Amino acid sequence: MKRIGFIVLLSLGVGFCFAQNLPTGAELLEKAINYHDANGNWPSFSGNFKVTMTTPNQSPRVSDININLPAEFFSVTAQRDTITQTYTVGKNNCSLFYNEKQLTEAEAKDKKMTCERANMYKNYYTYLYGLPMKLKDNGTNIDSKVERKTFKGKAYLVLKATYDAEVGSDVWYFYFNPETYAMEVYQFFKTDKKGKVKFDSGEYILLTKEETVNGIKMPKIRAWYYNKDDKYLGTDTLGK
Repeated sequence: MKRIGFIVLLSLGVGFCFAQNLPTGAELLEKAINYHDANGNWPSFSGNFKVTMTTPNQSPRVSDININLPAEFFSVTAQRDTITQTYTVGKNNCSLFYNEKQLTEAEAKDKKMTCERANMYKNYYTYLYGLPMKLKDNGTNIDSKVERKTFKGKAYLVLKATYDAEVGSDVWYFYFNPETYAMEVYQFFKTDKKGKVKFDSGEYILLTKEETVNGIKMPKIRAWYYNKDDKYLGTDTLGK
């Protein structure tokens, strides 16, 4: 009996120390940022990169992306088959091109190209390729509690992020390598009108390999899946 009691106490003590060693959410985020952007290059980021998107039963789409944060400029030129579309967003303007021809308002409407979509692309690409640094933006709420989770057979430190209402209603989880603090998975879920997470919604994204762009370590390959049934959606591959 004494032997069993000793083992139980030892196990509890080890478990307590294990939990105590977890960083806070803010600490984990800083460690992850230090891994991906050790020299603090993101706030002054200005660069180009290409992203090739492959999806089932469709031709690849190659997007040439230009992000210049100091100048508040963004552009993306996406080509699939014989069609090329370009969206540019400046500080106070937006321009739309179809097969290299700038569109009038009427032409853009006919092609279903809008400045709203241009800004959506700007926010989308800036957010995804600015992670984890973008988690320090105003309106992002980082949970102070970090969890240890196993996902697809691998152990991670997991950071939870929610957003102010004007930013977004999704709940995001970011999975970091517990040794290097590299971001290797992220996952989001939708919420209902009461703010409750709908666990049969959203997607998870597996990140593999890395590409260094202007001193920032960005995931090279992003494979997207539905949370609900693990259905494969597509892959984004980063290249210069």
